[in-house]
Amino acid sequence: MSSKVRWGILSTAAIARETLIPAIQRSQNAEVVAIASESGKAHEVARPLRIAKAYDRYEALLHDPDIDAVYIPLPNSLHAEWTIQAAEHKKHVLCEKPAALCEKDVSNMVAACEKNQVILMEAFMYQFHPQHQRVKDILASDEIGEIKTIRLGFSFDLQERKNNIRMNAQLGGGSLFDIGCYCVHSIRYLLNAEPVELAVHSSYDNQHSVDVATSGWMKMDNGVHALFDCSFEAVWRNEYEIIGTKGKLTVPRAYRPDLHGGKGLIVVQTASVEVREEIVAGDQYVLEVEHISECILTGKQPSYSHQAMLQQARVLEACRISAETGQKVPLA
Repeated sequence: MSSKVRWGILSTAAIARETLIPAIQRSQNAEVVAIASESGKAHEVARPLRIAKAYDRYEALLHDPDIDAVYIPLPNSLHAEWTIQAAEHKKHVLCEKPAALCEKDVSNMVAACEKNQVILMEAFMYQFHPQHQRVKDILASDEIGEIKTIRLGFSFDLQERKNNIRMNAQLGGGSLFDIGCYCVHSIRYLLNAEPVELAVHSSYDNQHSVDVATSGWMKMDNGVHALFDCSFEAVWRNEYEIIGTKGKLTVPRAYRPDLHGGKGLIVVQTASVEVREEIVAGDQYVLEVEHISECILTGKQPSYSHQAMLQQARVLEACRISAETGQKVPLA
């Protein structure tokens, strides 16, 4: 393998065109060599993005021997199928979140990648932004004391709903899988803890049968209570707040600091210090690409493990079940 990982992109989705492809092109150890679309858009998208090869079928891209790894930003319901196919073609995989819609599918994805000795990572890009490691350092310092509660929110007002995959139940749409998964992931990531029980409520769009707003509560195995909400029908926000016995910290640009030039913001308030603000900069998409590419080049495993992916799928599936049944779901 060369000094750069050669990436192929399965889909011309906006997330690929606008964020991931430019991030690969900005990275030091990766390059985009091909893109595929089964809607006839591959050649049209490839030209302005300076991508050499364009395929009209995903499988044709997977057959290309000049591709080392693929990025999969397809609709959620297709992640498992195409991750497994990519693994069988000996391609490493960066799969957009959520990895799949149930734990069983993620287990099959992991098994296929392990069998074919290729790397698989779920694309929770936000965790690579250094502001979150700084948050963890502050929590470890005891500056805000013992953690009691974490509150998280991710929302935006989804205006264009016609033909939007977010509103398609068959494709795995809905606010929980689209943006609520970030809240679920960061609860576990920031607290280094797992829920022992949870209760979730969703509001549904009658026309499309998907949740347009979801809120939830989790009791974590370290005693912390976690509250989250996500919505397609509220003002833009992507934030979390961690409350302790001595103070609290707030991260108002939790998941999309790239919309602020990569500048994350941490606001700390304690009894002894009224308010302290810290700006932490980083390019989370480039850091994500460079991390998985370095793993591919060196044979290391990603920091975000298969076990963590499986647990994320298990908790997310429990959230869905709780919302559908109206019951608490035990996880211990």
